[in-house]
Parts: sequence; structure tokens; C-alpha cells
Amino acid sequence: MQISSICVISVLSKNTKFAKTPELKILVYRLSSIGDIVLTTPVVRNIRKKYPEAEIHFLTRKKYADLLGFNPYIDKLVTVEHAPKEILQDLQAEKYDYFIDLHRNIRSKALKKKLWAKYSTFPKHNFKKYLYTRFKIQRMPGVHIVDRYMMAVQHLSVQNDDEGLDLFINENVSLPKLAHKEFITFAIGATFNTKRYPFDQVASFIAIAPLPVYILGGPDEEETGARLEAESNGKAVSWCGNLSLQQSAEMIRQSKLCISNDTGMMHFAAALQKPLISIWGSTVPAFGMYPYYPKSMQDKYIIMEVLGLKCRPCSKLGFKECPKKHFKCMKEITPDHVLKATEALLKNSGS
Repeated sequence: MQISSICVISVLSKNTKFAKTPELKILVYRLSSIGDIVLTTPVVRNIRKKYPEAEIHFLTRKKYADLLGFNPYIDKLVTVEHAPKEILQDLQAEKYDYFIDLHRNIRSKALKKKLWAKYSTFPKHNFKKYLYTRFKIQRMPGVHIVDRYMMAVQHLSVQNDDEGLDLFINENVSLPKLAHKEFITFAIGATFNTKRYPFDQVASFIAIAPLPVYILGGPDEEETGARLEAESNGKAVSWCGNLSLQQSAEMIRQSKLCISNDTGMMHFAAALQKPLISIWGSTVPAFGMYPYYPKSMQDKYIIMEVLGLKCRPCSKLGFKECPKKHFKCMKEITPDHVLKATEALLKNSGS
């Protein structure tokens, strides 16, 4: 159905203001994880731009609520602990017109059958990823995941404004007292070890870094961060496990530059339009999850990866350890390489 308008304007009298009644109620769905949720934000923003009177709800897990709770384009943030079945009756009572599925998994397909809303989703290309990781046959279309997400709303005539990602920080968020006014943030975490820049190389970079290094990560990185801080001779401070998502975002916002593995903090830096170095190991940017900046800011980031390795990519997600035992995809990105990229970005940004 072609939608020409999303509001009804009724003239009650010559002296009465126009009354607007929303015609569209839209549910956007993405349960996890940190980076994937941030990457959905252009869809929400562009729906709002196209249909300013629409009622937009977003369904995600409670632990990720801080990523979207201050987003002005969302009318209602709906959260669950694990799965939408926890609040199914509430969702059905909303009587959504459209269900925009930006997760496309078993749960979302099950929910699709129970909402009675018009449904749309995006191409995941899982088979093409399998061909690439298993047989090194590259058939990925070269389209960023954000632009694939946008395909889920093209039937609503929603177009990408190319203004990048959104990450709204609560104006009341506060950080612990910081010892340095100028610093680099280094996000050392990742779900799998083959996506993590090795400990010794992080430590070596900290020793030669042009600025103090603030280490970011979750509880799983707390021990590693503490070791890096202890071995840094005062050059590094670990905040691993001690910051909320909002505080981590604010730390990146205040930094001069962010260094990150292929993980959520990389997308934080892109959303905040900070200079960024992203380090890639077993995964590859060709999967479509590389930093997403406005087109006018393509010089804001540097991707570091080892090209020409026959074993790469070995997984779309990563492994506990390198299947080949050599871990060349990370070890050949030396601390000196990272230093040169850091100096280039700091110079480019005037720091």
C-alpha cells in the first residue's frame, strides 16, 4: 500500500488548532548486541524524518537500554530480559502497523506470526559469509550493514540521510575524576579471543603511545586491564568493568582518539564521530560491520588488517584461539603500525 500521509488533520472550527492523530505505529526490533543496536539507529532516525507523526517503539534487551533510552527519535523503548514472549500480550495490545525486524532470528520470526503487523526485514547473507569463511569464496555484496538495515524500510519510502550513527549521552552522566585532560581510549574487549589485539602488543603500544591510554572493557576484561595498568609505569589507567555503557560512551567522547577491536566500542566511536583506529583479526570489514561515518568524515578512521592471509577470515564471529596457531592476522599488526596510524589521525584532527 502506498502511504501518502501519516496523520489526519481535522478542522474543528476557525479558531481551533489542527489536531494530529498518528496513523502509523511502528515496532523496530533488535535484541542485541551493543554494536548491532547502535548500527540500527540510522533506521530509526530516517523513519522519524520521513514520518514525523509516527509512533516509533524499539524492542531490545534491558541490559542495552542505555544505548537507546535517550534517543529522541524513539517514542517508547520496550525491553525484555531475554525474549519477546515475556511481554507478548503487551506487544499484541499495541496493535502495531509495521514490524521492522533488524535481528532476523528465530525469536523475531516467531514474533512476526503473533503481532499481525506488516513485516519487513533485511538480507543477512549468512550463506555468503559461510562461503567466505569456510572456502574463501568472496560473494559478499560490499554493502554496509546499515544500508542493508535500511532495506527493511524501503517499502515505506524511507531513505538514508547518510548522517552516520546516533548515540545520545544523558547530559547528567558523570565520570570518575580523570587524571589527564588529553588521553587515548583503547577498547581491548571482544567476545572471542581471535578478535582481540594481543596483550603484549597492547602493552607495547601503551609504552610508546603519544598520550596516556585509558583502557575500556567489561567485567571480562577487568583482570587484563589491571595487568596492563600495572605494567604501564603510570602510562595507562584501566576502567574495565567499572563504567556503564553511558559512561564508556562519555569516556570515548572526551578522548582525543579511540582504538578498538571489531566490537561495540568501535561503533560508539563512529557514532560520536571521534577519530578511530579499528583493528581486525579473524573477521573482516567485508562482512559489512566496519566503522560507519558520514560520507564527509571518511578520513576520521583507519582500518588495520593483514591482507593476503589465506586463512582469513576464519569465522564470522571469532574463535577462542587461532585455528592455525600462528595468529598472524593480529600479530603482524605491530605496535609501531598502530603508533603511526595514531599519529596520523591525531595530526589530521589537529591534536
